[in-house]
Amino acid sequence: MPVTDVTTDPENLTMTIVAEFAAPVERVWSAYSDPRQLERFWGPPGWPATFTAWDHTVGGRAYYSLTGPRGERSSGSWEFLSIDAPHSFEVLDSFVDDEGKPLEGFAPMRMKLSFTPTAEGTRMIGESHFDSVEALNQVVAMGVIEGTKMAMAQLDAVLQDLRDFAQGKGTQVELLDDTHVRIIRLVDGPRDLVWRAYNEEELVRQWMLGPDGWEMTECVIATEPGQQHRTSWAPVGDTPGEPFGFEGEVLLVDAPRRAVTTERMQGTDGPETLNDLNLYEEDGATLITVLIEYPDKETRDMILATGMAEGMEASYARLEHEVLAPAERS
Repeated sequence: MPVTDVTTDPENLTMTIVAEFAAPVERVWSAYSDPRQLERFWGPPGWPATFTAWDHTVGGRAYYSLTGPRGERSSGSWEFLSIDAPHSFEVLDSFVDDEGKPLEGFAPMRMKLSFTPTAEGTRMIGESHFDSVEALNQVVAMGVIEGTKMAMAQLDAVLQDLRDFAQGKGTQVELLDDTHVRIIRLVDGPRDLVWRAYNEEELVRQWMLGPDGWEMTECVIATEPGQQHRTSWAPVGDTPGEPFGFEGEVLLVDAPRRAVTTERMQGTDGPETLNDLNLYEEDGATLITVLIEYPDKETRDMILATGMAEGMEASYARLEHEVLAPAERS
């Protein structure tokens, strides 16, 4: 984890976050001074950021929104108070409504981010100053410390070349906490085509088959919030196993970037998971990230123990070789 220390100081009304990155200062600075890169890590998993305005000058402002898996929104603004590239910048950080107006009951805080070189790369120190102990406690109670740790854990993927970060590593499973699992897989192909492969029945049937020896018997695609999806599989020939399937509802669509759905075994009331799919393209490759929220740790462990990750890897390999590669050759 990049975050190495978080300290709150009620006497001096500050919260200080220290993080270490295996990248030079200039590279870390570029990630914090480019809104497109910031969008990849500023919000915690499940709450990606979208910067709608960016004036990176002293006196300029930036506006962003974090969008939750069910469409919830939390917005903020930065007023740049000082910029000393690539060493530091300071902002007045405020909670705002959808029109960019400060929210009542939330005092702005002054935040300074400083970047210094180390033998391994860069140390970032973020110090936030509050108007009162109540304002400091309010932010802590909102889960900002935990959210910041989880958000900054995403920065390694931003600082590295995407292919260096994930190519050839297959399907990677990361346990974020008792109820959240992040699955990532890099595929060689453009994001628009990967999006289509998730949302067009003809393409879905070519790759989303799991281990060899299984076939897809039903495929109902849903592409808009409120629609129902339904997919079924069955073993072929002597392949062991029993037919099964999933169904659920689409909650959020931000094509071709993100889709959030619920999922449960067909014919049951649960347990239900929340599946948050995100796609990011760089240099002709697409990083597929699936954040799965389980109702509890027991359900998480039970589903992971079924060989889910192995089945996903077989499907992703098929996606690369049987959908994306032929399209690139044509």
